[in-house]
Amino acid sequence: MPFLATRLMRALAVLVLLAMAAPATGVAQAQSWPARPITLVVPFTAGTASDVLARSFAEYLQKRLGQPVVIDNRGGAGGNIGGAAVAKAAPDGYTFLFATTGPAATNKLMYAAMAFDPERDFAPVALVAKLPVIIVARAGAPITDLGALIAYAKANPGRLSIGFPGNGTLGHITGLMLARSGGLDFNAVQYRGSSQIIGDLLGGHIDLGMDSMAAYVTNVQGGQLSALAIASARRWPGLPNVPTVSEAGLPGFEASVWYALMAPAGTPADILARLNAEANAYLATDEAREMFAKLGAEPAGGSPGDAAAFIRAEIEKWAPIVRDANIRF
Repeated sequence: MPFLATRLMRALAVLVLLAMAAPATGVAQAQSWPARPITLVVPFTAGTASDVLARSFAEYLQKRLGQPVVIDNRGGAGGNIGGAAVAKAAPDGYTFLFATTGPAATNKLMYAAMAFDPERDFAPVALVAKLPVIIVARAGAPITDLGALIAYAKANPGRLSIGFPGNGTLGHITGLMLARSGGLDFNAVQYRGSSQIIGDLLGGHIDLGMDSMAAYVTNVQGGQLSALAIASARRWPGLPNVPTVSEAGLPGFEASVWYALMAPAGTPADILARLNAEANAYLATDEAREMFAKLGAEPAGGSPGDAAAFIRAEIEKWAPIVRDANIRF
């Protein structure tokens, strides 16, 4: 019995020491991070809005952390290739995803065989920015504002042609939400990107475009295209005369492509907290404000919990639209 008691006491002592060491290990990890370069995966090609925003943030971050922040562009499958790479990465604080709406939320509603679940496999770090969807019309189109669009579409079902940046993109499902909200019927034309939509609008081949606004600002400001409304909570200072969709007749109608910093699930909470603080500090810089103003983006920010709640709300918002349209890949 004394022998068993001694062994039991030794085992208990080991457990106590391990319990005491665990917090110290976490603190040491936070203090030593980062000890090597960080990879920031952008799930789209170079030159896209997500790539431009990510590179601006990476430049700021490496100055703050004292380690290189390497951009890794992994485009394809609506952002799912890059998303899968991060979901499968070691949760050690050295791989992050500069996510967009698709791989962080809406793709799970459409893709039958995704290699990851964004809610299960990612830990949100921070919501970085929102880029509202804009509704634009070609020069000489038979509509000048959103009210006129709704009236014309109802009186002429299927006559208006609207360009979208691909099936299942946020521009597309926003168009579906508009049709549902306004009781509209229009001719949807799918493209591979914003530049093709703009080209056909300028050429007079389609009537309208519905897409995230960054690529359209120059043509709208120059008068080549007419902006009917922006699907944001408030007017954008760069286009002060363009109303929001809510102001134009559909209260509560909001839709934005958004950008969020995500980590593999299981990444230590202290690292997430440090990176969240850096992301919020970045959003307060003049460089970020100038960058966002050029793109028409709205800075976001907030805690990891805020980002998680926002993503959950977005999934719930778009699920019935995607389901009713039967968008499946």
